[in-house]
Amino acid sequence: MPIEQHEQSRLSSMGRGFEIVRALGELSSRGDAATVQSIARELDRDRSQVSRTLSALSNLGFVVRDADLAYSLSRNWYATAQELTDQRLQTVGMTTLDALSAELGQACFLSILQGDSTVTILESIPADSRMIGSWRGRAYPAFCSDAGRAVLWDATEREIRAVFSATDFDSPGPNAPGSVDDFIDRLRADRKRGYTIVDQEAEPGLYSLAAPVWDFRGEVIAAIQVVGERHILHARTSECGAAVRAAADALSQRLGASRP
Repeated sequence: MPIEQHEQSRLSSMGRGFEIVRALGELSSRGDAATVQSIARELDRDRSQVSRTLSALSNLGFVVRDADLAYSLSRNWYATAQELTDQRLQTVGMTTLDALSAELGQACFLSILQGDSTVTILESIPADSRMIGSWRGRAYPAFCSDAGRAVLWDATEREIRAVFSATDFDSPGPNAPGSVDDFIDRLRADRKRGYTIVDQEAEPGLYSLAAPVWDFRGEVIAAIQVVGERHILHARTSECGAAVRAAADALSQRLGASRP
């Protein structure tokens, strides 16, 4: 088998494993027995395929079968799944960014939350971009960032207030939120829209959009961003917003998340 086909087969198998584990967790959380039949019905999959995947997961020590033939997650599953998720966020995330950047002709980034800042972990910059230097590893204030609102997409108001409890809401951008309440109001509007829009909040002339990336636990772990000059991106808001949301949803599914 060619190397490319082997890699695609391996990633597809991992994806099926994530899907089945997610279904197992959802059934268990509802108090339903996670049997081969119930998981197959939940995913609308062939029972034999589900059975083979569960057997493989059992052999690897990720799931255990109870006396009533129902499956449950083993103790080491979450640590292993998190490691796999981190790996796929890097590999599949880079492929996703490159495709999005090529589609839109704009700089695209993947960022995570650290404290009250976002940190860029991946970037894809078009060859003709006027952007200087790399943003990888650099922190940016989350309160005035498109990624900041996207990575806090699933956070409660209490959690958001805790993140910004010591934050000074001071930004060179003329439209930056002036308080945590202002930030929360803007996030509410973003959630209704389906993606974040930051219009000169970080700095004058900068326009950006972002969407959240979810993992197998149903939690937001990162954000995909499209960043550029306002006079170019503003007129393409709907196009770029739909594209960044589609890219984030596709990456989320590759990480084992159900469709957001």
